[in-house]
Amino acid sequence: MLPVAVDAMGGDHAPDAIVAGALLAAESGIPVTLVGPADLPSRVDTGSLPLIEASEVIEMDDDPAQGVRRKKDSTLVRAAEAVRDGVASAMVSAGNTGATMASGLLRMGRIRGVGRPAIAAMIPVPGGTPTVLLDAGANSEVQADWLVQFAQMGSIFAEHRLGIANPRVGLLSIGEEAGKGDSLRKEAFGLLDESSGFNFIGNVEGRDVMSDDCDVVVTDGFTGNVVLKTLEGAMRQVMSALTEAVTANAELAEHAAALLPEILPLQTSLEAETYGGAMLLGTNGVCIISHGSSSPTAINNAIGVARDMVDVDVVGSIAAAIQPHD
Repeated sequence: MLPVAVDAMGGDHAPDAIVAGALLAAESGIPVTLVGPADLPSRVDTGSLPLIEASEVIEMDDDPAQGVRRKKDSTLVRAAEAVRDGVASAMVSAGNTGATMASGLLRMGRIRGVGRPAIAAMIPVPGGTPTVLLDAGANSEVQADWLVQFAQMGSIFAEHRLGIANPRVGLLSIGEEAGKGDSLRKEAFGLLDESSGFNFIGNVEGRDVMSDDCDVVVTDGFTGNVVLKTLEGAMRQVMSALTEAVTANAELAEHAAALLPEILPLQTSLEAETYGGAMLLGTNGVCIISHGSSSPTAINNAIGVARDMVDVDVVGSIAAAIQPHD
């Protein structure tokens, strides 16, 4: 397998946390190449990891499209070009999400027939298999036919990533009935209901995203990102309050000692870093977008996801399923 190109300068804790995660992945047997400045090895211990040199960084507050066009020697652009040129099998970045998407789209290109790429995020389901949510932020405004393609791509991703046979696909709306929602949702429902190649089960509501009622939820990127961030914040607050409740009272220490071993695995299953990152579906190459605050564990997991998606050729499967309109 070709190495996974890791943007060493992307993220709130770059380069230290990023390189540490890359080293963990390399120790587990995954080939990794760092993308960063020439002096990176003098700034952080990079071990024996090879380096693709890049002299620029697209910052978190940079305009995504302009950053990719103007900073042609940025770590993000060089990582995407490494995949395009067959130097790397996939790219991983915890940097500017919009710029990561733009670099993947502009440098790796779009799969023929795909209207727009979409970010597929993993939403944890306590005691169950995660739900795939897309679009989680790539397209603030969408067309109904794009949502059909999101359903196709999300279904393939869920099958390959989670091992789900015939994943159940739901359209996020304000009610389960076919007539609920705005004009976009109503038009998309009709197209999804008439489409073949995936298991469309109808409308789902926000409460269903973290349940076993569906496997893939499709929506526009604006709504999807709000859902994702809301759930992340809510889960963090609930787990923090629960942990505090069982540890704050000294009289409950004995009970807390018994409860914590049960709570901690649940907390781990609900943390975003457990899943590494979201995959940008629709580009002609594997692109994993990690959270800006990613820890070494999150980066290690993201590289593992990239390796897995290369191994199962999820890009090839999507390309085979999407039929060009010309």
